Amino acid sequence: MTTTQAHGDRKELAERAGRELEDASALEVLTWAAETFGPKFCVTSSMEDAVVAHLASRVMPGVDVVFLDTGYHFEETIGTRDAVEALMDVNLLTLLPCRTVAEQDAVYGPKLHDRDPDLCCALRKVGPLDAGLAGYDAWATGLRRDESPTRAGTPVVGWDGKRGKVKISPIARWTQDDVDAYVAEHGVLTNPLLMDGYASVGCAPCTRRVAEGEDARAGRWAGRGKTECGLHG
Repeated sequence: MTTTQAHGDRKELAERAGRELEDASALEVLTWAAETFGPKFCVTSSMEDAVVAHLASRVMPGVDVVFLDTGYHFEETIGTRDAVEALMDVNLLTLLPCRTVAEQDAVYGPKLHDRDPDLCCALRKVGPLDAGLAGYDAWATGLRRDESPTRAGTPVVGWDGKRGKVKISPIARWTQDDVDAYVAEHGVLTNPLLMDGYASVGCAPCTRRVAEGEDARAGRWAGRGKTECGLHG
């Protein structure tokens, strides 16, 4: 299939594929993406784990894996990124905000993440990803429906209307047990912080360990009524 479909054609394609691939395996979904979009397809990864990158590399060796380096990551997250680049058959692409943390502090004042986390996320995550995805027609994420109520309706294949791209969540129907089983079976790289009480890993200033019984996103922006950074809607 051509990788230069018009905007409307891609939207229709995404909606149809979402219905047809709802019960497909993650590998089947990614095979469809690779065959449909070729080099116009990429995987995004927060380096919480490398599950989707690993899955994609099995059907599309050398697949582009996009990582956002916000300048606020834990050392363990950067280490996971470096290990993925060194050990997996992927093309790792690191996106950077237009300003360093120091430059942002000079413009907006220090610790913007404490005073206006939405703006900080927009500057250090959403803007860079929008620019980084400009050359692609489709992108894959590791979103899962069981992670939080805000993600319960995540389609396996959907339409990213804000960016005009097909958005693929091949493990949307997986549970944490499914992820753990895949990691164990294939020896997939994971962020060491997942073994230290963190259920979801984001920027260091805005991420804490979770308590027993809390959902996976409870440790992100704790106490702020915020559970998403804006990348997904």
